[in-house]
Amino acid sequence: MTFDALPFPVIDGHNDLPWERRDTHDSGVEGIDSEEGSLHTDLPKLRAGGVVGQFWSVFVPADDPDPVRTTLQQVDLAHRIVARYPDTLAPARTADDVRAAIDSGRIASLLGAEGGHSIGDDLAVLRTLARLGVRYMTLTHNDDTPWADSATGSHPHGGLTDRGREVVAEMERVGMLVDLSHTAPATMHDTLDVATQPVVFSHSSTVAVADHPRNVPDDVLARLADNGGVVMITFVPAFVSQAWAEWEDAGSVGEPPLVTVSDVADHVEHARDVAGAGHIGLGGDYDGTPVLPPDLRDVSRYPVLAAELQRRGWGAEDLRALAGSNVLRVLEATDERFTRVGSVR
Repeated sequence: MTFDALPFPVIDGHNDLPWERRDTHDSGVEGIDSEEGSLHTDLPKLRAGGVVGQFWSVFVPADDPDPVRTTLQQVDLAHRIVARYPDTLAPARTADDVRAAIDSGRIASLLGAEGGHSIGDDLAVLRTLARLGVRYMTLTHNDDTPWADSATGSHPHGGLTDRGREVVAEMERVGMLVDLSHTAPATMHDTLDVATQPVVFSHSSTVAVADHPRNVPDDVLARLADNGGVVMITFVPAFVSQAWAEWEDAGSVGEPPLVTVSDVADHVEHARDVAGAGHIGLGGDYDGTPVLPPDLRDVSRYPVLAAELQRRGWGAEDLRALAGSNVLRVLEATDERFTRVGSVR
């Protein structure tokens, strides 16, 4: 079946299965085609969830003593996962690749690097990651980089430095998407001030619904329409529920508040209302967080969100835009540049 014929074709912006396989399975790739009870992601669950495209995160911790080497290992692991299951997964770099994978009945597999520390402050490494198929890079993770402030860092730069602007410019030149999840609001604004290509938030929710530093404020959401970018709503309870965040801040004592698909839908609708229906997507952060809302407990549960939005009156066109069409548009806007750098030998 083609992408355009699917009712809710999910292209998810962020999944940490490669790190979980490194952490719990010694970077092994066997068994992903069967139900993995302890993980959020496996091939049967992806099929059940209607996932037709996945950005696999090649995350490494910011305190890794050799982040470039470890990131390359994670890129290799992601490639090995895709190669091990060629009947279900297909490597993808461009929107055309995504559509071709779907047409062949497989799940398009793209890569995203989570944190600017992954390049070791070296633009040659950035270009190398692009040639290896890494389609986006998150400018920061939980800590500041030497050139950009993180949402949860100490904000030493007041946003993006001149070096940070150089990194952003080089990412755009080679067609790598700038991911603003994990960044401080000042970094978001500084990036949007200089961006000439659409940006993404690969896994963030909205400050107006849950006031967490990892979420996106309305004044940034309002700029996405002019930029052409997409905010991909995530399912992490602390980002989705103000009550959960306050429970965590108080020491996680007693029973946690119940977080539901309705809470996630509230973020989706708020992002739509501020940024526009053409600038929203989904980035669940599966296998990147220990706890999820029970009714979105693994990647098989995307239809539950679709049903909740339908109950709220969402039509087919807006559902398809949220699920995947908007992300495809952003890829298409930068595909030519990315294909060009990928052809360098």
